[in-house]
Amino acid sequence: MAGIQKALDTGAVPGHVSNVCPKGTKMYLLEVGWLEADEGYIIRGGNASLLSTQDKSFVNKRRQMPMYCVLIDHPHEGLILWETGCGVDYPTVWGPALADIFARVRYEPKHELKNAVEATGHKLEDIKKIIIGHLHLDHAGGLDQFLHRKDVEIWVHDKELRAAFWSVATGADVGVYLQHYLKLDLNWKTFDERTMDFCQGITLHHLPGHTDGKWLYRIVHSILHAVDESPVPGLIGMQLNLPESGTFLFISDHCHVIENVS
Repeated sequence: MAGIQKALDTGAVPGHVSNVCPKGTKMYLLEVGWLEADEGYIIRGGNASLLSTQDKSFVNKRRQMPMYCVLIDHPHEGLILWETGCGVDYPTVWGPALADIFARVRYEPKHELKNAVEATGHKLEDIKKIIIGHLHLDHAGGLDQFLHRKDVEIWVHDKELRAAFWSVATGADVGVYLQHYLKLDLNWKTFDERTMDFCQGITLHHLPGHTDGKWLYRIVHSILHAVDESPVPGLIGMQLNLPESGTFLFISDHCHVIENVS
């Protein structure tokens, strides 16, 4: 329990780190490709012009961002996957306009979800549960690898599932949610609380944007000092308390780069 004790010694609230994974739990961070976009999409005010520089030549700064998943080998629950990445057929499925804005600039065979999982010694077929921070296509597009797996539980916040299917049905937020992987007959599971103990050692937090987004700061201040606000109403984060390594918090798109938390 060295990791949890260290968190307590540095000011963590005991109740926020008391749900600890059982001995033998393993976590794997999976790299599933890289996107590139204009900095203005990533940092508020990014690439903004100034009056003092209006006559100077200017080239927009671009930023690369990793897409990642987290694979958890849990002694009681089996294999749990946090998010799925964008899916193999990214450019075709997303379409040329969106792929031009958020370009997938690095994607090799090792980045395919199936290969990334197998690199840990596990198989895609052995995954029992999937947790999705939010259902945008770069985080949930890889659900197309599980369209035939009705036995796999797919967990998402209730507000996010409603928003995603409403978007697909009406076309109101066309592009970021796609019917390609949002299928009604998947084994969807939802929760609508602000916090849910998903299983031993894993806690899910509802992280809505704008003013309500400040709630995350109060709950896990000892884990993450600040967060950027997100416009996704049902975005969730996953808190993983490993007994020896300590606490990890995966917050989907609640922030993108280190400037969002500094």
